[in-house]
Amino acid sequence: MKSHVTIKQIQDLLLQGLETKFVDDETSRRMWYASLEVIQKEFLIHNFHDGGIWVASPLPALTEKKYITKLKGWLWSPKGFPYFQNDNAGFLPADQSINIKQDNNFVGNYKVLNLNPKDGYEPFLVVITPKFQCLLTIAGEKDKRILLMRCDQESLRIAIELIDAKLCRENYEEALDFRGEISCLGNLTINNEFKNNFWQCLSIKLANVIPKVNVQNSFNNKKTGQIIEAKLLQAISHEVRTPLATIRTLISSTLRKYDMDESMRNRLKQIDNECNEQIDRFGLIFNAAELVSNEVSPSNQLARINLGEILKKLLPFWTNQLNHRGITLKIDIPKNLPEILSDSEKLELMLRGLIDKNTRGLREGSGLVLELRPAGQRLKLQLKVNRFGTTQKEFTFKDNGSNIGPVLNWDPQTGSLQLSQIATQKLLESLGGHVTERKDTGLTVFFPISDENDN
Repeated sequence: MKSHVTIKQIQDLLLQGLETKFVDDETSRRMWYASLEVIQKEFLIHNFHDGGIWVASPLPALTEKKYITKLKGWLWSPKGFPYFQNDNAGFLPADQSINIKQDNNFVGNYKVLNLNPKDGYEPFLVVITPKFQCLLTIAGEKDKRILLMRCDQESLRIAIELIDAKLCRENYEEALDFRGEISCLGNLTINNEFKNNFWQCLSIKLANVIPKVNVQNSFNNKKTGQIIEAKLLQAISHEVRTPLATIRTLISSTLRKYDMDESMRNRLKQIDNECNEQIDRFGLIFNAAELVSNEVSPSNQLARINLGEILKKLLPFWTNQLNHRGITLKIDIPKNLPEILSDSEKLELMLRGLIDKNTRGLREGSGLVLELRPAGQRLKLQLKVNRFGTTQKEFTFKDNGSNIGPVLNWDPQTGSLQLSQIATQKLLESLGGHVTERKDTGLTVFFPISDENDN
């Protein structure tokens, strides 16, 4: 069997003797996504710093950039996308990891291999680090699915041996690399916390998808209504990001596997950029909804970061984004500014959202200025909008439209949904920032300067 190992065989072998109840496709899909979130946010986040490996099919299941860059990976991905014509292909997992970009090139610490139709198209993921290991997959037939999680020594041993056998037959060099990475991990320690708490954490995550109160009571309780709205927004943002992320993955694979003229390549990159912007927007909406529903604590663990470097890193992205609309952007950042306390990844996403929020509806010829200045024990980040037709000194910050809840604002002039001022303030406060808005000075955010003794 080892000479013809498939992903489906690994799944079937691990399912042998298991008594369970089957669920339909939609339920299994929700269980899969919730499981990925639990694994990454609750457990892997504390256990990836010492390195490790991941193996996935048919698309990457890890969605955090830090995991993809730190851990070595192998991905079996469909060639030519045959699952579009396969009624029994099941479903594909959400993915953002393959879309990590740097200098307009796709990057990632993983090897992409061709998926054989006999492997099947059910989502499959194995993650192994010295102190955390997990095998997660969906198996079964259409509308008779099962979510399988394994973290015991015997199941992991079987999975590793079969993956090694599959690699040996298909790509011997990668098999050697795989064995080397496994050997470098040394003795593995089973994570008992994960083993004992995964299913409970998954149950809590799935239960939180459903509002905790009935709709009738919500009409009489403002706070309850806010929670329900936040839950709905979380669900909507998830449903929007999933197909967009899959589109980006398909674009990436198309650019990598097929020759095409430059105009077609540029058009695909444009589509990719549009998808990325929308994924970022709805990612912010999701984070804001979590804060409003009190699903996450606003007092995140903040770390020392260089805000000036983050702004410089984002400048090419902003410039490219705004040039298409005839809007200019200038940044004014002095040298040798102190570090601040914040969360670099979430702050990047938030800053992208601020630029997007404050440029929608601007006419061609308008401009933005980003200034970073020391202000006592804080750094002051100021965003000034110069609308076309005003003098250079007449900077204004304008929030068009009206709030349709605690999270979103709707602008009838552009038809766009944006984060409300309240949601923007909550998000920035969760990242260590204090927001002030004045018509004559625009939007100003103060970040606490990091003490030299801060970790």
